[in-house]
This record gives sequence, C-alpha cells and structure tokens, in this order.
Amino acid sequence: MRILRAIYTGYGVVVFAIIFILIFPFLLVPIIFPSRFKLVGVFNRWWARLMFTFLLLPWKVVYKAKLSKNKQYIFCPNHFSYMDIATMGLNTHNSIFVGKNDMENIPLFGFMYKKLHITVDRSKLKSRYSTMLRTLQAIQEGKSLVIFPEGGIVTEKDPVMAKFKDGAFRAAIEKKIPIVPVTIPYNWIILPPDQFLLNWRPMKIIFHQPVDPSAYTLDTIEKMKEDVRRIIDDELQLHLKNENRSRTS
Repeated sequence: MRILRAIYTGYGVVVFAIIFILIFPFLLVPIIFPSRFKLVGVFNRWWARLMFTFLLLPWKVVYKAKLSKNKQYIFCPNHFSYMDIATMGLNTHNSIFVGKNDMENIPLFGFMYKKLHITVDRSKLKSRYSTMLRTLQAIQEGKSLVIFPEGGIVTEKDPVMAKFKDGAFRAAIEKKIPIVPVTIPYNWIILPPDQFLLNWRPMKIIFHQPVDPSAYTLDTIEKMKEDVRRIIDDELQLHLKNENRSRTS
C-alpha cells in the first residue's frame, strides 16, 4: 500500500508541475498588470480543477450562503494539510493568499507566489508588521483574501485546530470586511501533515455564512476569533463523526 501511495504521490507532483508550467504564462498577466489581480483567482481555479481532475480526486464545494460577486471577503479555513492551499483554489470568489514565506524558495513557483500573494516570515516581528500593512493595503485595493488563521499547519497528525492568530480578524474589524469561515474536513486524510504521501479520497470544502465584523471591536477580537473557530470546528466534528462511523460500519 505504501509503495502505491508513493507512486501516486510521484504522479501528483508531476501533474502539479506540468499544470503550473502550462498556466505560468497566464499568471504573468496579473504580475505585469497588477490592476488585473482578479485573474489570480481565475487561474488558481483552472489550476485546482485540472490538478484534481488528473489526480482522479472528486471534489464537492458547498456554499452555505450566497456570496456577493462585488463584495470583498476574508476567507479563513482550517489548515491540516499542504493540500489546503490548492483546495482553496476551488473558491469561486477570486482571492489572493496571505501565508508563510516558505514557498518563496521554490524555483519559479516562489517567484509567482511572492509577486501575486502576500508572504510573511512569522519569526520576525518586522515581517509580521509589514505583512499586516500589506494586508490592509490589499483590502484597500479591492482584493479578497485567504488567510489561514492558525498561522500554518500546527497539528502533527490528528485534525485539531490550533489557537487563531489575530491578523485576519484585526483586518476584518478595521476594514469592515466580512470573514467567511471555511471547513476543509478531509484533506488531512488525503495528504496527511506528518507524511508527504497521497491517499485517494473524495474532497470537500464548505464555505459558511459570512461573519459580520460590525458586531465586534478590537477589544472583542478574542470573541470574534472564538466565534469563527466554533463555526469551523462544529462542521469539522460533524464530518469526523461521519468518517468514523463509515470506517466502523
């Protein structure tokens, strides 16, 4: 079984690389013309759908509320797998990512990621501060954002969410941008955080009702974090129960 997973993973890496090379020329458009930033979401969607199709991974995208095409949002997903970034590409609302700078070192991909998205070195206070300013500026420019509120993959194996960072919630409150909680329940099975080996399993992503930031202030940011975390985790626990039930039946 492990050998088959290794072969499947190798195939997945090749698929990822080939699709990236094919799409890269299109990604140069928003790099050269920053005002066309909405194309980032479009090309990410192409990339995600092509990749999951060639990996033979069926996916289901659920929206619990209709999102306005002309409105900005900050999307906050749980983060248990490196597959989560590609999965967020399935979002029908064009967005850019705010994330760790680790991927900047990947040849060509790192160049694209640094140019089109917002990166942060969480070990440096100056970088965290700069990222917050760039995040607020991106919102000012009309961009929607994807921010993993846990700050990265913290869990070693089991899908247990870590304490949320302030960044996404501070930006939402200051700029009056609704936060959309997002639950990705099965990626920790498809690509476990403690091993880089793919498993085949249908994928699912659930976009919840937006959380209105006007009900909170910077003084009540902890409550906002807890409210969003609860929405994501309640959905997660429901799917985990169903998963355990199916395994034991």
